[in-house]
Amino acid sequence: MGTDEKAIISVLGNRNSFQRKLIRLAYEEIYHEDLIHQLKSEISGDFERAMSHWTLEPADRDAVLANAALKKSKPDYRVIVEIACVGSPEDLLAVKRAYRFRYRHSLEEDVALHTKGDIRKVLVALVSAYRYDGDEVDEDLAISEAGLLHDDVYGKAFNHDELVRVLTTRSKAQLNATFNRYQDIHGKSISKV
Repeated sequence: MGTDEKAIISVLGNRNSFQRKLIRLAYEEIYHEDLIHQLKSEISGDFERAMSHWTLEPADRDAVLANAALKKSKPDYRVIVEIACVGSPEDLLAVKRAYRFRYRHSLEEDVALHTKGDIRKVLVALVSAYRYDGDEVDEDLAISEAGLLHDDVYGKAFNHDELVRVLTTRSKAQLNATFNRYQDIHGKSISKV
């Protein structure tokens, strides 16, 4: 008879992740089947993919997105960078737990398997790191590391270990201070160079 897509959007689209989790649990209890599997059998295409991702908890959704990004013929590193860098350290830990539960191996293993060279070094370090999440900034360190980044960007460094260390261990606040000092000292933003 067809699927009432407006009803699906109305119910799932207007709920937060906790409420969607309760809906999934209630659906499973009442109908003895998983809501996501039922949605996949009733709808298709981008709408099915969007609703399937929307019904997952955030950490589980990010685990699915990370796996899909890594399994592409040309992996989408931006997804891994976003998952590793945008959320809190606790969010990343939750994604790594969900990934391990869902795929029976670690996110770090898959990142290492599907990447190579310098990008592997950076991405494995990013998904392995547990960064400090506070707002405190060490201005002297920001100036020092802005110089280190400048040397590395312009090829004066013999390896990129220090660059990887800075990018994967510093808090967001410290990195912002370092990038701002870089621009102040060298006249260009780090992203442009």
